[in-house]
Amino acid sequence: MSEQEIIGKGTWIDKLASELLEREKSLGRNLDLLKVESGLGASGIPHIGSLGDAVRAYGVKLALENLGYKSELIAYSDDLDGLRKIPEGMQEFGLEEHLAKPVSLIPDPYGCHDSYGMHMSSILLDGLEKVGIKYEFRRAIDTYKQGVLKDNIHTILQNSTKIGEKISELVGQEKYQKYLPYFPVCANCNRLYTAEATEYIIDEKKVKYRCHDAEIGSKMIKGCGHEGEADIAKDLGKLAWKVEFAARWAAFDIRFEAYGKDIMDSVKVNDWVADEILDFPHPHHVKYEMFLDKGGKKISKSLGNVLTAQRWLEFGSPKSILLLLYKRITGARELGLEDIPSLMNEYNELEDINFGRVKIDNKAKLVKSKGLYEYVNLLNPPKQASTHVNYRLLIELAKIFKENRNERVMKKLLDYGVIKNPEPEIEKLIELAGNYSDEFDEQEKTQIDLDETAKKALKILADTLGADEEPEDIQNTIYQIAKANDVQPKDFFKILYQIILGTSRGPKIGPFISDIGRKQVAKKLSEYT
Repeated sequence: MSEQEIIGKGTWIDKLASELLEREKSLGRNLDLLKVESGLGASGIPHIGSLGDAVRAYGVKLALENLGYKSELIAYSDDLDGLRKIPEGMQEFGLEEHLAKPVSLIPDPYGCHDSYGMHMSSILLDGLEKVGIKYEFRRAIDTYKQGVLKDNIHTILQNSTKIGEKISELVGQEKYQKYLPYFPVCANCNRLYTAEATEYIIDEKKVKYRCHDAEIGSKMIKGCGHEGEADIAKDLGKLAWKVEFAARWAAFDIRFEAYGKDIMDSVKVNDWVADEILDFPHPHHVKYEMFLDKGGKKISKSLGNVLTAQRWLEFGSPKSILLLLYKRITGARELGLEDIPSLMNEYNELEDINFGRVKIDNKAKLVKSKGLYEYVNLLNPPKQASTHVNYRLLIELAKIFKENRNERVMKKLLDYGVIKNPEPEIEKLIELAGNYSDEFDEQEKTQIDLDETAKKALKILADTLGADEEPEDIQNTIYQIAKANDVQPKDFFKILYQIILGTSRGPKIGPFISDIGRKQVAKKLSEYT
């Protein structure tokens, strides 16, 4: 890769920002402020995937600023969305009566925010703040109440017949050939999706609606039968998703928004509405795959397999989350807390590359690795590298020492020569690894390619360590077993580090095996023979 081919920091984020700029220039639009947006779902507990949407949009904002342009992230909470399902684990809060009501009109079951919707939004905003993301927060309920979208709503409803036909053509949904793409909140029962609008009175800017039974989230919700008119400027209501993004993009002047493949159809229609109905060129997009749990199911608020940023941060650093989200954007990924140790260690490897401790001959890989490191540090990287301690090493030590854990693990790190001085940063790492070791008994088995010679040597060592008579010098025993079985000692030591710590190096292995327990190590080695 030549110098000329490297864009910004050499990552996918820079490539996206560059594509966005080229498109904006070709459209001839003002480049004084380039706004990027992330939608925040407020109908259930927000998970890492929800956080990822905003974190990645923020990365594009940073890349635009790095290229010399002013940018800001708008985090938009869709808190006028109706509650379609009761999230797993929240059945005891009596939310059944609030199904189909806007989440901003449902009381907070926990009693600490002005609504259910704001409670859920606050969890995501707290996660963003914990990982260092800065944003301009907007709420749907305020946006609609303040009339920010009213002109766009008026234009969309004037063109509802044309839009209904296009929705049918693009995605095969015929609903909006019968109803308007706008849901007023029923003045009688406060429900949203049961109040379906059938007619727009253009000169009065009012919709006629009737509240009737509707299937919402595979459940039939009874309508109250109320018939009425709703003023789009004064009464509370909400555009359908098939057109709402477009109205928002035009009102906020949004130039970039990523989207998950689960809303592809909505984005396709909204792009057309923005371009053809609102005369606002739709934002630059990138499509991302959804995060899956370790069973291969989509992480979902309603399924209850949610992994929140707060839960992740009990065990891993904010930088481990940012690394997860900035590594790449394409491809579905299975995600679980068991990924934390490798991400914690991977960050250290990136830092070593950044500060020249590890040499990378491939220019493109070097630039990309350094760029990724800078984005994980939100383009404000430290001036010098931190003290690195293998996270799996800390987990193993934390399993041994339950009492006075920080002090005793720190002493072992000093004894092993892993660190020179105790540091507050290392204390925090010990605390995180301690939480991890207390919660999870086993680490994922490291996949290693072993030939028969290495397997034979491992079996002999496992049998030796598992015997009642303890080897006086474990370090020398390992060395002798390797030599006697035609395995290079340095290769054998590397294999042991990979099995025990998931890395190619670590503290002196003999004393370390003695500390964590010979029979425990023997059991782990026997899994590879």
